[in-house]
Amino acid sequence: MSNAVDFSGRPFHFIGIGGIGMSALAYLLVKRNLPVSGSDIRPNHITRQLEAIGSHIFPQQEASNFDFFFSDVTTTNGVESNSLAELSPGEQAKLPQVICSTAINKSNSEYKAALELGCPIFHRSDVLAALIADYYSIAVAGTHGKTTTSCMIGYMLLQAGLDPTILVGGEVNAWEGNARFGHSRYLVAEADESDGSLVKHAPEIGIITNIELDHPDHYDTLEQVVDTFQEFAAGCKTLIGSIDCATVRDRATPTISYSLHSDTNADYTVSNVDYRADGTTALVWERGKALGVLKLRLLSRHNLSNALAAVAVGRVLGLEFGEIAKGIATFEGARRRFEFRGEVDGITFIDDYAHHPSEIRATLAAARLQARPGQRVVAIFQPHRYSRTLTFLEEFAESFTHADLVVLTDIYSAGEANNGQISGEQLAVEIAKQHSQVVYQPTLPKVCEFLLQTLRPGDLALFLGAGNLNQIIPEVITTLCEPAKATS
Repeated sequence: MSNAVDFSGRPFHFIGIGGIGMSALAYLLVKRNLPVSGSDIRPNHITRQLEAIGSHIFPQQEASNFDFFFSDVTTTNGVESNSLAELSPGEQAKLPQVICSTAINKSNSEYKAALELGCPIFHRSDVLAALIADYYSIAVAGTHGKTTTSCMIGYMLLQAGLDPTILVGGEVNAWEGNARFGHSRYLVAEADESDGSLVKHAPEIGIITNIELDHPDHYDTLEQVVDTFQEFAAGCKTLIGSIDCATVRDRATPTISYSLHSDTNADYTVSNVDYRADGTTALVWERGKALGVLKLRLLSRHNLSNALAAVAVGRVLGLEFGEIAKGIATFEGARRRFEFRGEVDGITFIDDYAHHPSEIRATLAAARLQARPGQRVVAIFQPHRYSRTLTFLEEFAESFTHADLVVLTDIYSAGEANNGQISGEQLAVEIAKQHSQVVYQPTLPKVCEFLLQTLRPGDLALFLGAGNLNQIIPEVITTLCEPAKATS
């Protein structure tokens, strides 16, 4: 069995191809004219896009999917009856490289068939690591902000004419998805620490935005998280990091630093900062020299910090500050990152991926900044994973101070087993100890019903979470539109 990802023409088959990380890799491989197929039990716009550009998509995860690679081979019971020893050398050469994410269980019948056939099997991070090694790569890591930062860097390079290849964990209108195939040597990639696979990546430029414990399903302690980031840092030729995060400053020791505080002696800092409802402006400094004014449409401190990381990358690549600022000024953000979803009857709907206490605080601070005088900020939150909710129970309870009303629903398991130690209702009780207006609704239909009865003109309704809460936004908007149509 091969132990290296092969880009020379051997097929790729993704089990769970519709996932945000898996689909980005699949898209890029198709664009590199490689044979790509995959399975997903929940077809979506991403799988339809992959199918449209030439991927073969199976609507189920079954062993028989591998018959596709042996259309000229007759079997009695499908591929499950075959083994590597029973295949001829020519048939063995047809075996695809099978790509899985951490979400694929070893009991999955398609995975088991791949093992039985002797297919080379790789984690999605192996493919990403091979691509990072194949380009002049910029890999963005960090507990929070990596999607926005990687998207901003990719967009900046695109606007500067550098034609980058981009692989990110969010969708961006500028390249109509979560990946872009460029023809230059540059690759911008989001590098995920959630399962420890971050250590496989050795980019030319690495960025660490911050370091916190966020995935207690994989890490027991912050120290284990730090170890992962330190190993990643050691593999980067140039490391750019935010020293506003003490853990990055003290434990990752970046080559190039950035900070929102001018007294930190960071390589890149800001002054004259103006946070407004329509964006942010700041004067950017490079090692004590004023570069110029940076304007961005994104709100709040955390996004200005992300923009400073992009400035640092641009300067390492030799871009003039004017080119950098021009690109950042027109970047609209990634989908599900404070994404405007509509306005009905004076109610503004925002969708955001925030699912960690730090992210919720930052997102609600941005919402409060945007809210008009007298406008209520209604936070609708779906907790993500039992392990995260239990580990950060106290932190979650203190994260909603900028909301006027908090609406909680039950926990989105993300495949975790419920051990009975925590529930959405228990979280609502804890938040209510810190907040006077908290309501628990056990299901999404109940949340929808409550919002239709409770939202009022002028509200800013902010949907928070990494699960499927945002699926109810269209229904709420459509239902609210109906009375308006009837009276028009």
